[in-house]
Amino acid sequence: MNKRSFLKSVALTGIGTQFGMDALAGIFHSKKGVSAAELAADNDFWEAIRKDYLLKPDYINLENGYYNFLPQPILEKYLQHIRDVNYQGSYYMRTVQWDNKKRMADKLAAIAGCEPGELVITRNSTESLDLVIGGMDWQKEDEAVFAEQDYGSMQDMFKQVSDRYGVKLVKVSVPNHPASDEEIVSLYEKAITAKTKLLMVCHIINITGHILPIRKICDMAHAKGVEVMVDGAHAFAHFRYKISDLHCDYYGTSLHKWMSVPLGAGFLYVNKNKISKPWPVFADWTTDKNNIARLNHTGTHPCATDLAIEDSIDYFNMIGAERKEKRMQYLQQYWTSRVKDIPRVVINTPLLEGRSCGIANVGITGIKPADLAKRLMDEHKVFTVAIDYANVQGCRICPNVYTTTEELDRFVEAIKKLAS
Repeated sequence: MNKRSFLKSVALTGIGTQFGMDALAGIFHSKKGVSAAELAADNDFWEAIRKDYLLKPDYINLENGYYNFLPQPILEKYLQHIRDVNYQGSYYMRTVQWDNKKRMADKLAAIAGCEPGELVITRNSTESLDLVIGGMDWQKEDEAVFAEQDYGSMQDMFKQVSDRYGVKLVKVSVPNHPASDEEIVSLYEKAITAKTKLLMVCHIINITGHILPIRKICDMAHAKGVEVMVDGAHAFAHFRYKISDLHCDYYGTSLHKWMSVPLGAGFLYVNKNKISKPWPVFADWTTDKNNIARLNHTGTHPCATDLAIEDSIDYFNMIGAERKEKRMQYLQQYWTSRVKDIPRVVINTPLLEGRSCGIANVGITGIKPADLAKRLMDEHKVFTVAIDYANVQGCRICPNVYTTTEELDRFVEAIKKLAS
């Protein structure tokens, strides 16, 4: 890239003009009297927040679900954490490393809505949930229930325990447009038998953005003596809830998605009454079976990522959970309302309030998802991800708070052209 092109890129992306934490706090303070619902549609306000993000001008990014890159203030603090840890070396690792990690875990617990002793920091959702699946005291002919729409890595772990211990795997298929919560609950209930040991369920299905009635599913399963593990990879810091209100036994999530923590951080929640049950996948020096630290042996790891959790929490709190949720809902409803009635367009996500938030999936009859994603990128410079399995054929659309309605207008026009 020559100097002129670089300067043009700088101007387009806003590098050097991003807000710091204090400036961001001031922006939100100026809107303290505005409701979250009203603020969600205030494009000028969110355009200011957009300046915190270094965005490539080559395409419109509607795939924030896999990895939600960092706002610049968090990135700068993360780089400083790397420098600080490197500056102290073994001294840091042998003195305050674990105190800092516990402090971060306690802050996460406060946002997640659980007790500090029920949560540990992991690397991601896969690690969190596989720790539980792999740590269960499985016996031959035990049964596990989950959905074909669940994330592949956890299904792979269930397959491994099936091959190793003779566990029977029972799969259900979640409809894209259920008639009611009771239909979903009944689906899982019918799959449970006297041999069912663990039920896994997505809080929000990653391929469609479908939010499931977790509390009702958990209460049903517990009435039958079955433990429930929830995959919350796309739920945490996306929409509002408290883990304690869900009544689940285990909950795993990633922090590099909607919390915008650097890659390599997630958390595992275990109900305090269940901590003694799973075997640690990696043996730990902690011998107290009621101490959740026994499930969290990580060895030497990039602990600067742990320190950045605090910065991401501060940033999230300045935005506010309700304001973020309402913005995400607004963006999804903005584009889905404009394409849902177009001939050949198929929305694979329930659009009723409470059944989805910022993520939705759209397909076009007669166009394979992979071809749709390719044409969106090649012809319209819109980056998405294709989904073509488990009764879902379309592209997952994941905007973020910085996404503009102008960008969504371009996406909508692209869908109209491709559908015609």
